[in-house]
Amino acid sequence: MHRVLLTGATGLVGSHLLRLLVADARVDEIIAPTRRPLPPMKKVVNPIEADLTDVLRPLNVAIDSVFCCLGTTRKAAGSKAAFLHVDYTLVVDTGLNGLRLGAVQMVAVSAHGANRHSPFFYNRVKGEMETALRHQGWPRLTLVRPSLLLGERTHKRAGESLMAPLFGMLPGNWRSVSALAVAKCMHQQAFQPGGERVEIIESGQIPR
Repeated sequence: MHRVLLTGATGLVGSHLLRLLVADARVDEIIAPTRRPLPPMKKVVNPIEADLTDVLRPLNVAIDSVFCCLGTTRKAAGSKAAFLHVDYTLVVDTGLNGLRLGAVQMVAVSAHGANRHSPFFYNRVKGEMETALRHQGWPRLTLVRPSLLLGERTHKRAGESLMAPLFGMLPGNWRSVSALAVAKCMHQQAFQPGGERVEIIESGQIPR
């Protein structure tokens, strides 16, 4: 049995990844904790709690792979502290609990420009999150760094709507990328044999 843990399943990337995992015959069970219920799906176990940590800590089942698609913005979160909780603390908790449950690989969404020394708060938090996951000592860790994400969100982000046409014309790692493409990349990386112990997938490397 190949059992996976997926956090962020209601998000833009996570919702696509969830469907890909459900359709994958190699995956037998998906544990996808969320704050609001997911639609009923085969293979999906959906614990619901206001805080993800309240679900992760009591888990006591063997996990093979961990996917983390958690992410928000400071504006959507409401404060720096709330943003840190989602984009750093809960991501790190996902990794720690995945390791505790025996997972041998983790695939996580980060962001283009992630750098713990960045003067920009968002990029600095993403960089600190990446560093924390590296220090967890994963047998295999893949960090995917998309640029501006394209896709239909439940709650629109005005800034993204305004910037999308511009980012669509930018070259390389700056060019916008669809959430579906990111999800497909994460799915492919998880079931691709070999690879480096720590692998960084920059936005420009994500197949469009």
